[in-house]
Amino acid sequence: MSILKKVEQFREEEERLRWEGTFADYLELLKEKPWIAQTAHSRVYNMIKDAGVEEVNGKKEYSFFKDQLYGVEESLEKLVEEYFHSAAKRLDVRKRILLLMGPVSGGKSTLVTMLKRGLEQYSKTDKGAVFAIKGCPMHEDPLHLIPTHLRKDFQDEYGIKIEGNLSPLNMMRVEEEYGGRIEDVLVERIFFSEDKRTGIGTFSPSDPKSQDIADLTGSIDFSTIAEYGSESDPRAYRFDGELNKANRGMMEFQEMLKCDEKFLWHLLSLTQEGNFKAGRFALISADELIVAHTNESEYKSFISNKKNEALHSRIIVMKVPYNLKVSEEERIYKKMIQDSDLAHVHIAPHALKVAAIFTILTRLKEPAKQGVDLLKKMRLYDGESVEGFNSQDLEELKQEDPDEGMSGIDPRYVINRISSAIIRKQLTSINALDVLRSIKEGLSEHASISKEDRERYMDFIAVARKEYDAIAKKEVQKAFVYSYDESAKTLMDNYLDNVEAYCNKNKLRDPLTGEEMTPDEKLMRSIEEQIGISENAKKAFREEILIRISAYARKGKKFDYNSHERLREAIQKKLFADLKDIVKITTSTKTPDESQLKKVNEVIARLIDEHGYNSVSANELLRYVGSLLNR
Repeated sequence: MSILKKVEQFREEEERLRWEGTFADYLELLKEKPWIAQTAHSRVYNMIKDAGVEEVNGKKEYSFFKDQLYGVEESLEKLVEEYFHSAAKRLDVRKRILLLMGPVSGGKSTLVTMLKRGLEQYSKTDKGAVFAIKGCPMHEDPLHLIPTHLRKDFQDEYGIKIEGNLSPLNMMRVEEEYGGRIEDVLVERIFFSEDKRTGIGTFSPSDPKSQDIADLTGSIDFSTIAEYGSESDPRAYRFDGELNKANRGMMEFQEMLKCDEKFLWHLLSLTQEGNFKAGRFALISADELIVAHTNESEYKSFISNKKNEALHSRIIVMKVPYNLKVSEEERIYKKMIQDSDLAHVHIAPHALKVAAIFTILTRLKEPAKQGVDLLKKMRLYDGESVEGFNSQDLEELKQEDPDEGMSGIDPRYVINRISSAIIRKQLTSINALDVLRSIKEGLSEHASISKEDRERYMDFIAVARKEYDAIAKKEVQKAFVYSYDESAKTLMDNYLDNVEAYCNKNKLRDPLTGEEMTPDEKLMRSIEEQIGISENAKKAFREEILIRISAYARKGKKFDYNSHERLREAIQKKLFADLKDIVKITTSTKTPDESQLKKVNEVIARLIDEHGYNSVSANELLRYVGSLLNR
């Protein structure tokens, strides 16, 4: 379908959604669809909830944020449940400014942008429909037309609570245009749009000496004073400030804590009482979500100033830390690369993972828990199983330092270093070593990194390099194994037969001779030693395997090569250990013979077809692993 046809369809859809009628018609509509009278906070919460909520390991994950924000599920759950859900229930938190606090490139702006774009789309749905008094520059709630003394009766009849008073402009219009007959006042459906300044506003402070409070609350239109005779006539006032235009939706307050005090005091009344002062009028009601964002140092400076105590008590702070999961960090890099001009460059497998390992290490705090180092902590955070530790240990680690994730290397720095390596060296393929080298070179140029942190980060690059060495060896050794899955399955079946006989104190029968044999202790230990199972721990490990097999059988599931992560790792290492000498000779020979060359070509083909390499990165990987094995 052509783009012009799609534009036409979009226009037709918007026209179909339009609605206009009298206030009396609106009340009839309200009986059918009472949810259209929801508050701004309620609308945001329902927008997030309606997109889908999934419970994973006891934690809520929201589809609304799924493809944009990674690794901050716990922060998002706290934000949605503790702020939006409570505010939607009209609890006191809705009378607070939402302040997102976190490090640079941590996702604060992305989160706010998602809420704004989401509201624009949600206002076009049936559940997110918004109705306003027609011709009102503030898109005022039609229910404000109900006189105060009748609101209790209205609540009894409709089950809807009305908050806020009719604005000065609409009060005058009701009298002059409609002769006081509120039932005849025209109401229309509106659609939120930041570009059209409908229900979504953005305020960004500029020079405090030149910025006018009118940017927030509107201003007098001096050209009309002669016509209307007074500055207190609402027709002589432009209700075009960000607070006016964001009514019924949300306003983003950029760099709020850098703003002049006179701007911030206007927010006190708005948050606590739901109104603000503008011109020579009574307080003007507004129903909107105020979202601001800042970094930790600015926030600490703000709360240390005693003059800000009143505003501080009206702010609810939600931390948006860096992601602390390697796998999620890798997804962040992939997304940033896809959105950039680097999408055509071949990035070798594990290059982004190794960069993510380095980055996550810079964000983690040294664990206080005995027996845990940073690498183990990193693996536990990423959902990997670490011997001797369970989910309870993971929760304890997370509770150790509330500021974890508020510092470290940001994802933008890593992408900048990848870009630098590609552009400077004119590369069309980049591997993990290229990425680590570029990150290392950039640290000396990073102005905001202290000497102490720089030295620490250099150590993390060395750790990430060791992790890559292990990954690279495993990748090549895996590619060398002919019919890898079949070999692994055969070895595992053999091991399981011996374990079952050992645990049940039975004998095995030789498939060829039919003779009875004792379980092959040498075979079992050769596999178990690959993952550090000690002589004392072997019995418990074997019994655990047998229990797992029984559990699978009860559920009617087949226990296979991927059913036990640690056993799979042991089988892999055993296979690789048996092939190490073949790999070493084949990858390091400068003039390979015909059989060796054939093997190398088979491995390269497998790396390309099954592991995501291209010919350049596959050859680089083989050369590198050859050098590692010859050290």
